[in-house]
Amino acid sequence: MLLGIVQTSPHFGDKAANRKQIEELVGDKRADLWVMPELALTGYEFKSRAEVMKLAEEIPHDDSTKWLADFCGSRNSWAVMGLPERDGRHAYNSAIVCGPHRYIGRYRKIHLFDKEKERFDVGNLPFPVFDIGLARVGLMICFDWRFPEAARTLTLRGAQIIAHPSNLVLPHCQKAMVTRALENRVYIATANRIGTEHRAGNTVRFTGGSQLISPDGELLAAATDVTEVLIAEIQPKIADDKNVGLNNLLKDRRPDYYENL
Repeated sequence: MLLGIVQTSPHFGDKAANRKQIEELVGDKRADLWVMPELALTGYEFKSRAEVMKLAEEIPHDDSTKWLADFCGSRNSWAVMGLPERDGRHAYNSAIVCGPHRYIGRYRKIHLFDKEKERFDVGNLPFPVFDIGLARVGLMICFDWRFPEAARTLTLRGAQIIAHPSNLVLPHCQKAMVTRALENRVYIATANRIGTEHRAGNTVRFTGGSQLISPDGELLAAATDVTEVLIAEIQPKIADDKNVGLNNLLKDRRPDYYENL
């Protein structure tokens, strides 16, 4: 299958412009699965929780989910994208999976980063894995990368591909994801953004460097610091083989000795 990553530079709060940017970047390029950044249609640096609630949407009956499902329908593909979710009085940093003209499921970010703790509620759904037919796709969002339990949980639940919508600002993630791929023998698609946001007296710079890593830790595709699309051919079934010589990365685990897990 073909896996695509879309690296964008969102305009804060302008969902229409950000949808158009994605559509123009993708153009007539083809992929079976597209992975887009965290908070891809709103931008990241909210001034307050009230501003989050204003821009958040009620999944799956919102315009952004409908747009992504239509995006998939017009391309006969699947896609993962991050967006702010409103559920009653709660606000979540979420990611959705859509297929052709339909919503499939969501994940709510569990490991909130820095001021996200003031703007979002902690996710209350388990790390999910969705079978899209061509592959089993697990979801995590941005700062989840700092917690190896996230990728391991998705692996234990059968993920062949980990889709990782991100708005990365810290160093090290791109290098760390090579380790996450190796220790779990899965494909990892990190979709980051670029650009700078000056809001609420704060300046946030995003690092770009979106990438696709193989179960062997090989860098299959990598972006720089411009808006761009990455596409690579992968074989999801390779991720089902957890053997390394005479070892098996899952069967050789010793959870009876992992006292705190």
